Amino acid sequence: MLKKNQDRFYAKGLQFECLGCGRCCTGFPGYVYLSEGDIRAAAGYLRAAQGSFIEKYTRVAAVFGERRLSLTEKKNDYCIFWDDGCSIYPARPYQCRTFPFWKRQLDSKGEWEKASGGCPGINRGRVYSKEEIERCVNRVPNYNLDRFTSSPGFDPLTRRRP
Repeated sequence: MLKKNQDRFYAKGLQFECLGCGRCCTGFPGYVYLSEGDIRAAAGYLRAAQGSFIEKYTRVAAVFGERRLSLTEKKNDYCIFWDDGCSIYPARPYQCRTFPFWKRQLDSKGEWEKASGGCPGINRGRVYSKEEIERCVNRVPNYNLDRFTSSPGFDPLTRRRP
């Protein structure tokens, strides 16, 4: 979470426009964390049961002392939903919807510029206000599996049907 009322390099906002290039979705391993809301939205979009979605498209990752669900990747390290574009774009996870407005990229102007080297949409397009940017960071959903309510028909902790 960002501290309130602290002067930030982005006080006048930052530009970003998703160009759909997929650089943030392809070519390197990583985690796309999922909240319960993300699972409901993506499973609903695919017209799949939440348990089936979890079983087919996720893995458990131990991160920051928590167990989290993350989307799986293809063998080439592409997101499981990347196919010349995001196949679940209208229901993409919060982490994807808020890129590049993540705490790491907002720590300093240098970190923002470093991120711009991998994303051609950074520093172009519409200007996002400081308030919009900080909402992205301060409203990150709960990813801790220990705090999930049960998903119908599937236990994400054991990855088994009850």
